[in-house]
Amino acid sequence: MSPISPSVLPLAYAGEVTPTQAWLRLSQESNAKLVDVRTQAEWSFVGVPDLSSLDKQVLLVSWQVFPTMTRNDAFSSQLETHGIRKDDVLLLLCRSGVRSKAAAEHLTALGYQACWNITDGFEGPHDASKHRGGQAGWKASDLPWAQG
Repeated sequence: MSPISPSVLPLAYAGEVTPTQAWLRLSQESNAKLVDVRTQAEWSFVGVPDLSSLDKQVLLVSWQVFPTMTRNDAFSSQLETHGIRKDDVLLLLCRSGVRSKAAAEHLTALGYQACWNITDGFEGPHDASKHRGGQAGWKASDLPWAQG
């Protein structure tokens, strides 16, 4: 029996979307929800997506707990308190796309049907000066956001 090639293994979540694709889904699908899985410090000091023009709100539920950055064991139950259903379209966002991917995998394993990771997250990768927010991600895509 030959091993399965990694390229044919199914994703452990629905897949990847760009920030612009996420915005379009949020604007077109009534059951699409944006879940920002960053920490309170990031929401306060870096900023959050602004969905007010879509008459929606970002759901702020940390995947990890600041400052220890241990996984938030209450993550899925906190989502439930926001009224998230297993058949909602969940668009997950973090700083660069790593934590949100882990959260998408976790939620999919719990039976959520459409968990999408937003590639490059809110701020994207570092540029040559080791700064984020200018090359890729929600902010660099000129999507609405607010700070403070």
